[in-house]
Amino acid sequence: MAIYHLCIKTISRSAGRSATAAIAYRAGEKVTDERTGLVHDYTRRNGIEHTELFLPENSPTWAEDRATLWNAAEMAEKRKNSTVAREFEVALPAELSRGHRLELVQEFAGELVKRHGMAVDVAIHEPGKEGDKRNHHAHILCSTRRLTPEGFTEKTRELDDRKTGEVDYWRARWAEIANNHLERAGIESRVDHRSLSAQGTERVPQIHLGPNVVQMERRHIRTDRGSRNRGVNELNRQFRVASAEIINLVEVRKELAARLALPDDLPSLEVLWKAEKDKYLPAIQAKAGRIVQKLDTLMRVQSQRSDQHRRQRPVEPSGLFARFKQKTFWKEYNLWHEADSRICLRSVVLRKRRDQAEEYKWGSSSAWERPSKAEQLAEKRIREKNPKLAGKIDLARAKKSENDKQLLREKRQQERGQDRGMGR
Repeated sequence: MAIYHLCIKTISRSAGRSATAAIAYRAGEKVTDERTGLVHDYTRRNGIEHTELFLPENSPTWAEDRATLWNAAEMAEKRKNSTVAREFEVALPAELSRGHRLELVQEFAGELVKRHGMAVDVAIHEPGKEGDKRNHHAHILCSTRRLTPEGFTEKTRELDDRKTGEVDYWRARWAEIANNHLERAGIESRVDHRSLSAQGTERVPQIHLGPNVVQMERRHIRTDRGSRNRGVNELNRQFRVASAEIINLVEVRKELAARLALPDDLPSLEVLWKAEKDKYLPAIQAKAGRIVQKLDTLMRVQSQRSDQHRRQRPVEPSGLFARFKQKTFWKEYNLWHEADSRICLRSVVLRKRRDQAEEYKWGSSSAWERPSKAEQLAEKRIREKNPKLAGKIDLARAKKSENDKQLLREKRQQERGQDRGMGR
């Protein structure tokens, strides 16, 4: 099955990175950074399948040289914390041949250049020797400024702000281009850029391990992230097994509708309505229970992660040279605090989702004389699947309500007449 992966990253000086080092590593070349004098030599690197530059029309001739291009991108930035490049990291469908994968990346890179007017440098990498053999991927390095005949000019700010919709556009566009190439190659598999919940897939998503964790796992060193992914895989396996055991209620409903002629009287309709609802409730409650169980597991993992992160809180320097270490300390503390905020937010989201799922575990709330969440969902499904029964019971309930109102009006009129007769 083809896997969707598109990750947009920035290469910033504030993180101690440079565009020249990034492209040297990805393209497997030797690049000298003219700004710092550092030489980045990765000519011995293996696994690089293809590299190619994509430039806007009428670009200067010096931009055709990779080292010159990215040194110019570095020189165009003046601030010490500037973002010097942007990278699109994409997974290439393993089902496609090498030629089809190259055409896929070329089409995507060409559209990036045409839409934003920036320089794009592509490096296609083969799967690692010890990793997943299907892990064909590409690093698409983009300049953060538009390239014109005069050189690098304005920033491509539209890719910095998620509110512009450009990031979402490119995520959807990559899926569309990839699916077009899969279809042309006669492959049925497709990719989807949407989240699992948007796709209607009831599967717990995994987390990204990163290169360091992957290397540790390959050396049989267990990590928190690896353990979490193994737990998620086990939960998804159990969910698939449980889903296969759920009774198919569609045929049951068809059989019931064919066997029973729906009566017009409300008591008989209420009995049928309750029987239909009771067929849905067990499956809804069981599913809610499994979701709560999965979320409990994720919350425990999140709690362990939070405790471990709290123990890693940077310690404020003290002593004779404390003031010289303050800048480094606050930089580390801010990064730690941002990560801590994300962990706390994730915990709150998991708790909220668990509370919502918990409400669907209970089928009856007769003490309050109102349907529970599970009953409401069951009634919604009955209306979708058996509109004939829903229409009849709604009509019967409306008639009963109107009759009750009429009886109440007559009773009040009678009481007023009695009051007048007694001279009140």
